Amino acid sequence: MAKNKKTKKGASGKKSTQSGLINVSENRKARHRYEIIDSVECGMMLIGSEVKSMREGKLSLDEAYIRVIKNELWLIGADIAHYNNAGMWNHDPRRPRKLLVHAREYDKFAGGALQRGLTLIPLRVYFNERGIAKCVMGLAKGKKIYDKRQTLKKRDTERGLRQAMRRA
Repeated sequence: MAKNKKTKKGASGKKSTQSGLINVSENRKARHRYEIIDSVECGMMLIGSEVKSMREGKLSLDEAYIRVIKNELWLIGADIAHYNNAGMWNHDPRRPRKLLVHAREYDKFAGGALQRGLTLIPLRVYFNERGIAKCVMGLAKGKKIYDKRQTLKKRDTERGLRQAMRRA
């Protein structure tokens, strides 16, 4: 029996699926700027006001990246807006956040990040079925300008073909 994964809007306007995943933010520019080689799901160490703010959908991954510092993975540059009801216990919106992965995944991705030309970037952040914040981290290689142009050209031709098929 296959599960039907229809998406619906939750009470706060964020997209959720029947499987229980609630998408908080997606790094759409990453697919344009980088060629994604591999990806892995990892946990995030957050404080209470950050989680509350993320549940409201106030997270931006536009300028975020991941660094290896002292054998740990850190999410840097992600902007989680202040939570209005936190008062004086609010968090710093752009503070580095530790990412949690298994040792074998760390070895694979950190080793790849140390290679020339490879970068670790966050692709998307969501809450799983149990309500735990997860980040999908990608090992990526930067695209050259001509690669970006070629990707755009290929997408435009495919769109044109789909439209021609619909008309016929």
